Amino acid sequence: MSTIIAVCTSSKKGTQKKPAASVTLVENFGIENDAHAGSHWHRQVSLLSHEKIEIFKARGALVSHGCFGENLVVDGIDFAALPVGTRLACGEALLEISQIGKECHSHCQIYHTMGECIMPTQGVFARVLRGGVIKPGDVMTPA
Repeated sequence: MSTIIAVCTSSKKGTQKKPAASVTLVENFGIENDAHAGSHWHRQVSLLSHEKIEIFKARGALVSHGCFGENLVVDGIDFAALPVGTRLACGEALLEISQIGKECHSHCQIYHTMGECIMPTQGVFARVLRGGVIKPGDVMTPA
């Protein structure tokens, strides 16, 4: 069983996201009030595995939820191992993985401190196929 550990948003692009009590996923848009949401955009929501964050932290990284720009931190799913097109259900919401990893053009502060960042290889992006409210503790399953 996979569990949502954190939900995070930011009001501006290029800034770290901050944990929230809950988020509202909007169909074909992303997370309400998040800087990276938008229709006709395939990277509406970003996801990162809790396990991958913990491994990175064990190597000395001082990071918290949202530091990588991730919207959803989920325990129990290795997102980078799932193919594009995989659907994930969480409550009423339904996501579809649209991209695995991303190019890091200007290297974030994490990269400059650690010499690498896990988001380019471990982070995934998704489109919102069906909206809904999600919060830490909710279960996420392949659909």
